[in-house]
Amino acid sequence: MLPRVRAAVAQLVAGLGAGAGGQSPAEPRDGGDGGSPVGASFCRPAFLQLTPDELRRADDQAGRAVQSPRDGRRRLPWSTGYAEVINAGKSQHNEDQACCEVVFVERRPSLRGRLPSREGSGELNGDRKGFYFHYWALFDGHAGSGAAVMASKRLHLHICEQLRDLVDVLQDPSPPPICLPHNAEPSRVSLAEYDGEVPNDAAPRFHLEKAVSHESLVIGAIENAFKNMDDQIERERVSQRLAGGCCALAAIYLMGKFYVANAGDSRAIIIRNGEIIPMSREFTPETERQRLQFLAFLKPELLGKEFTHLEFPRRIQPKELGKKMLYRDQNMNGWAYKKIEEDDLKFPLIYGEGKKVKCCASQLGMEVEMKQLKSFLLIFAVLQARVMATIGVTRGLGDHDLKVFSSNIHIKPFLSCFPEVRVYDLTQYEHCPDDVLVLGTDGLWDVTNDKEVAGAVMEVLTSYEPNDPCRYTMVAQELVMRSRGVLKERGWRLANDKLGSGDDISVFVIPLGGPGNYT
Repeated sequence: MLPRVRAAVAQLVAGLGAGAGGQSPAEPRDGGDGGSPVGASFCRPAFLQLTPDELRRADDQAGRAVQSPRDGRRRLPWSTGYAEVINAGKSQHNEDQACCEVVFVERRPSLRGRLPSREGSGELNGDRKGFYFHYWALFDGHAGSGAAVMASKRLHLHICEQLRDLVDVLQDPSPPPICLPHNAEPSRVSLAEYDGEVPNDAAPRFHLEKAVSHESLVIGAIENAFKNMDDQIERERVSQRLAGGCCALAAIYLMGKFYVANAGDSRAIIIRNGEIIPMSREFTPETERQRLQFLAFLKPELLGKEFTHLEFPRRIQPKELGKKMLYRDQNMNGWAYKKIEEDDLKFPLIYGEGKKVKCCASQLGMEVEMKQLKSFLLIFAVLQARVMATIGVTRGLGDHDLKVFSSNIHIKPFLSCFPEVRVYDLTQYEHCPDDVLVLGTDGLWDVTNDKEVAGAVMEVLTSYEPNDPCRYTMVAQELVMRSRGVLKERGWRLANDKLGSGDDISVFVIPLGGPGNYT
């Protein structure tokens, strides 16, 4: 198994990215069905509106210039701040992608024609009924940028499509109906009245119904949108050349609440009056160990007779057969001893510990031969927690063709495309202009913790007037620059002289305070 791991690392070092290209700026749009093909050629976020010269500078891994929306160009909704920087040589191009949109969700057309709408039902744009949601998302690509590019162009449209059936339900204060009318068209009576009457022939068990909130309907819509996005990537991965996969972190503002959906190892935090409120958790082989082990226990054929679902503190040597060693399985949080058997000599489904150290020869600031670099990366590939010695994240989009190197063992069955969605109700608190939601890819969090990010946010915001719309962009730039570090003789270094982030870094800073931000 170890030679196979070495070969996988060698392939990783030799891998190439996609070609660069531009993209026209995007405007607030109506949602579509997310089904039509969209080319996944390499590009930077549309809202940056980079000129060809700026695009070349953004792609320069030696200078690693920080990119943000320029003054005088279209400002992002809510005066959102954004900044990004390319990696130090980990991949040929920046594999992160970002999207910021305002999307109109239109009620699905009726099969019978429109009925007169109720007062306050949300009639917009003439006879169009619906509502808007605000959307910010970061996509951290790996093994190519294709999946991240596709997701950045389509995920918000899939969310819109899922919400179309809920236009009337979400705008009705009554509890959601258990069943919608056949043609999804509301009647003249309220939705609650439509669903509240129990049929005469109904059994008594139907009187007990689980209470479902409007909030949980939105969460379900977002979860299904992620699944549909993953399905689209699978369908179009060949025709659109969608290489690799991506982690996805999205924030949706809808009807006074933020819904933060995370699938991967990006992170979101709210900083409110100096308090840090986590809005996501990272999904890695360690945090999802029991889910992965349970799947492998139920379906051992997925392991290809080369892996074991059990976890041990270290690799077992053949000479240790018959001895008792510490282990844990899918049901255990603690450890116990078991007698070592022949099957236990297989490579563990999950092996290694902690997050990966992302660096390269240029980041280390020294000349390194390719043979030495491969050996160097192998050490960290073994140390980092990975699934089947292949991938260090357990949720995301894409990766449909990912296999254990030099084998026919697919990794995708162990990877989930479903996000965890956390909700923050803005109406429950009085926010000030210094309260923000920070979204960042792992390039930020690998070298900077929540407390350090909160400190930098407050430091920068206090140096600008509260009504200065550029202050959030300056915060995003500062976070990226601090995590990237400064190029010195020994590579990119932080202020404390530790190694800076050599990964792509992308950051949104979204202000929460002030009613003017919600228009």
